[in-house]
Amino acid sequence: MSTTPPLASLETLFVTRVYRTEVAEALSLNDELAACCRGAAEDDEAGLAWSDKNGYPGYTSYASLDDLQWRFPPVKALLRHIDKHVKAYAKLQEWDLGDRKLVLDSLWINVLDPGGFHGAHIHPNSVVSGTYYVEIPEGASAIRFEDPRLSLMMAAPPRKPKAGRESQPFVSLAPKPGTLLLWESWLRHDVPLNRADEERISISFNYAWR
Repeated sequence: MSTTPPLASLETLFVTRVYRTEVAEALSLNDELAACCRGAAEDDEAGLAWSDKNGYPGYTSYASLDDLQWRFPPVKALLRHIDKHVKAYAKLQEWDLGDRKLVLDSLWINVLDPGGFHGAHIHPNSVVSGTYYVEIPEGASAIRFEDPRLSLMMAAPPRKPKAGRESQPFVSLAPKPGTLLLWESWLRHDVPLNRADEERISISFNYAWR
């Protein structure tokens, strides 16, 4: 029996969209991409030093390499697929880009060690952020997104454990090799503890409106 009062209505406003696709065309690149990522993790002394100093459990090129697409041809090939999906996402978002475009602003490698995690964060000064997953071994972390209203809910009661997915304060998405996720850059997210026995390898990026 419905408990909604007569003549009442419920609207869903201000939807947050996370775009997911399995990039079948890029799967053939994954072995080469993994080799590129591991090669960078061995040779990029500045990136290794930054990762160690900032407590990143593994390796990231976030603060060291800004030429991955020119350094590694497989990364350049991957970007052609990512560009296509960023355009599709912008269309689904119904954004009016005017005479400007969404263009790649930054691109980096993530090699997360077993037992590693990545704390909650956003990507300032960008419009679209995303990750392409190269190697996701069994037991590897999902990515977890946080309801952007969470800090503003003040005295709101907690959600029921069986509340619908759209009502949960945190939602996890479990990727697999070849998964591409895109989201708006203000959406806070984290990577919980990597319980796999192997490295979790991904390539992340930001697009700006220019």
